[in-house]
Amino acid sequence: MSKSIRVPIHSDKDIVSARQEGRSVALKLGFSETDSTLIATAISELARNIVTYARHGEIRIRNLSNSSRQGIQVIAKDSGPGISNLRLALQDGYSTSGSLGLGLPGVRRLVDEFTIDSQAGEGTVVTIKKWKP
Repeated sequence: MSKSIRVPIHSDKDIVSARQEGRSVALKLGFSETDSTLIATAISELARNIVTYARHGEIRIRNLSNSSRQGIQVIAKDSGPGISNLRLALQDGYSTSGSLGLGLPGVRRLVDEFTIDSQAGEGTVVTIKKWKP
């Protein structure tokens, strides 16, 4: 694995930066335009959650490779309030902010691997991976 790119997230401007970084890394790794856009969209959703719920955090992006495939990993981390009910938060249509509730379930559908760890009062870490076909 290579060095990761770290994008601090504090504002809407940072969401755009993280999205652009993710798209750029995906294209350099040889992902299609479509898959690069899906990766950028997932990053945007994760970064938006950081701004909305935790105020600040970070997105880390790095390429993955093993003997049989290449991909990209994104880790979204914050030290915000955490998610009190993960099962509910991962259901389509659920939102505590009045949004459409597409965030986490939508991200999970866009990627190949999705894990989330959240503790009340300690923050949230979401790790996603997308592999090249």
